[in-house]
Amino acid sequence: MNGAQAMVKCLEKEGVTTIFGYPGVAICPFYNSILDSDIQSILVRTEQNAAHAASGMARVTGKTGVCAVTSGPGATNLITGIATAFADSIPLVCITGQVNSELLGSDVFQEADITGAVESFVKYSYLVKNADDIPRVFKEAFYIAGTGRKGPVLIDIPVDIQNQTVTRFEYPESINMRTYKPTVKGNGAQIRKVVAEIKKSQRPIICVGGGILLSGAELLLREFAEKYQIPVVSTMMGIGAMPTEHPMYFGMVGNNGKPCANRAMNESDLLIMVGARVADRAVNQPDLITRGKVLVHMDVDPAEIGKNAGPTIPLVGDAKHIFAELLEQDIQCSDEKWVSKLNGYRQTMKTEKESNPEYVNPAAFIHKLSEKMQEDAIYVADVGQNQIWSCANHIVKKGRFLTTGGMGTMGYSIPAAMGAKLGNKDRQVIAVCGDGSFQMSMMELATMNQYKVPVKIVVLKNTVLGMVREYQHYTYHDRYSVVDLSGGPDLEKLAAAYGIPFLRVHNMSEADQAIDRFLEKEESILMECLIDPMELVK
Repeated sequence: MNGAQAMVKCLEKEGVTTIFGYPGVAICPFYNSILDSDIQSILVRTEQNAAHAASGMARVTGKTGVCAVTSGPGATNLITGIATAFADSIPLVCITGQVNSELLGSDVFQEADITGAVESFVKYSYLVKNADDIPRVFKEAFYIAGTGRKGPVLIDIPVDIQNQTVTRFEYPESINMRTYKPTVKGNGAQIRKVVAEIKKSQRPIICVGGGILLSGAELLLREFAEKYQIPVVSTMMGIGAMPTEHPMYFGMVGNNGKPCANRAMNESDLLIMVGARVADRAVNQPDLITRGKVLVHMDVDPAEIGKNAGPTIPLVGDAKHIFAELLEQDIQCSDEKWVSKLNGYRQTMKTEKESNPEYVNPAAFIHKLSEKMQEDAIYVADVGQNQIWSCANHIVKKGRFLTTGGMGTMGYSIPAAMGAKLGNKDRQVIAVCGDGSFQMSMMELATMNQYKVPVKIVVLKNTVLGMVREYQHYTYHDRYSVVDLSGGPDLEKLAAAYGIPFLRVHNMSEADQAIDRFLEKEESILMECLIDPMELVK
C-alpha cells in the first residue's frame, strides 16, 4: 500500500461516500487510488466550490465534508471556501496535493505554502512528511473537524509521500490528544446559576445562533421553549432552529432582522445566548445587550464567550447536552404577560414595503415559494439583497435554511445546494441567488448536469450588485460606482446550453403559475425573476 491508497482507506474508515475536488499532477496519485473505491468523486468547475459543496453536504448530513485539490493555484483557489467554512463553523477535511517534499521551499512549479496561507482560518493543518503518519493524521483531522466548535482542517500531502510505501497501516480506533480536549458537558454549578436566573426572570428570551444546529439541539430547544414558555429569537445562522411560524419564535435579530425580535431582545431581563458569537450583524452595539439584564452566554468554544460582550454567567459546553440537562431541572417559569406583549409587538411592528408592480416583488415571491415548497425542503440563500429577503420571508417548516453568515461569500448557494442534494437525495433543494452571485458559480451548472444533481435555482435578477448599490444609495446619495451588471448573460440561452429547463417571471401576476411549474418535477430548473433595480431591502 502506498500513501495515496492509505488516504483512500482512511476516508473509507471514516464512512466518507463523496468528495468534491479538482485534480492536478500533485494530487493525481490520490485520485488514481480512489478509482478502486466506492467513494464518489465529484469534479467541480472551480476549486472554491469544492469546499462550498462539501459544506452543504456536511450541514445536511451532520458528517464532516471532504474536498481534495491539487497544489499551487488549486490550493489557493480553495482558500475562500475554507475561510467560509471556518466563519460558519462547518466541519471539513480539505486535502491538498503538494510538490515533492525535497523541493519544498524552492519555489518550484505550482508550489504554495498552503498550511501557512490558511493558518488564521483552519482549526488545524498538517503537512505530511511520512506516509506512515497518514492513518494518524486523518483520524486526528476528522476528530478535530467534527468535535468542539466544528470547522475545517487542512491536510497537505506532497506527491512523493502519496507514492511512498506505507510499512504498516493501522487506523486508530480512538483519539486522545493531550492538547485538544473540547468541553461538551456544561459545568454543573454554572447550570444551577442559569436555572436560578430563569426562575427569577420575568422577561426571559433565548437567542440562538448556528451552534444550535451544529450540535443537533433543535428539538431540545423547542421542547425547552414550549415547556417554560420562553420566547426565542435567532441570528441569521440560527434560522431554522425553530419553525418560522412557531408561536414561541419571534424572528431574526440584527440590522436586517425583525423589529419585534430586536425589541424583544432589548427589553428582556434575561438573555440566554446559545451558539452565537455576538458579532456585529446580530448585535451591532454589544454593550446594549448587557445593560439592565442578565446575560448567559452558552457556547462550546470558550474563546467566543466574553469576546464581544461580557456575560453575567458564562457556560461552556455543547448545546445539546446543556438543554438536555436543563430540561431535567425543576424550573417554574411561565409569564403569559411577557409572551402576550411580544405577540403584540409581532402584530404592530410589521413592516410593509411598496414594490414596483411592473416587476416581481422579491419578498412576496419568496414567501409564496416557501409556502409551496415541500415541508422538509432545503433552502440555500446566497449573499446580497437576496439573502436578506430570504431571511425575512422564507418559511422554515420541517426543512433547513442554509446560508453563509460569517464570511458572506457570494457564489455560495449553488455549490452548497449541490452538496446538500447529494447528501440527502430525497429532499427538495432550492438555491436562491442574485444575478451577481449567480455569475460567480454558474459554471457549476455543468457539474449538476454531468452528475445529474437536480437542484432548482432561482435568480433574482436586477442587473446590479444590489446590496452595494443600496449602500451607495444611502451613503453616497446615489453616486454609484462599479455596480452595473448589465453585461450579464441571457439566462434562457445559458440554461439551454446546459440542457436545463428555464422559466422567466416578469411580475407577480405570473408568480403562482411559474412556481407551480418550477416545483412540479424533481428535475433541475432555472427560474429568472425580474426585480426592480431600485428595489431596496430597507
